[in-house]
Amino acid sequence: MAKVETWRRRIRPVLSVFYGLAGVLHLALPKPFLSITPSWVPYPEAVILLTGLCEITGALGLFFPALRKSAAIGLALYAVCVFPANIKHALDSLGAADHSAWAWGYHVPRLALQPFLVWLALFAGGVLLWPFQNRR
Repeated sequence: MAKVETWRRRIRPVLSVFYGLAGVLHLALPKPFLSITPSWVPYPEAVILLTGLCEITGALGLFFPALRKSAAIGLALYAVCVFPANIKHALDSLGAADHSAWAWGYHVPRLALQPFLVWLALFAGGVLLWPFQNRR
């Protein structure tokens, strides 16, 4: 179990930096995020602002033991909620007549790794232990 806690301690700052930077980018440069927001999302500017604040809040929350599990659950839910924007971004990019081969190399792994980001937040925040629990 000590190894699991070591990994959690290592993952938390990396995840915090990742989400913190993404949150700052949402606030400082909202235009690229607005362009991938699905048309059915109401008040897209407010949603982009809110998502940036959620990322920053979750990133900070991972550092505080009393907030860690809530922050982890929030970041996992966030990763699920933004998945439609990631799909739209991939479809727009890969459907463009002038898309490059690099687009496939970016979008396919990004979409495939989204469930891993959900798991990573939950694991780093101590919400779940899977797949490291003891086997009988």
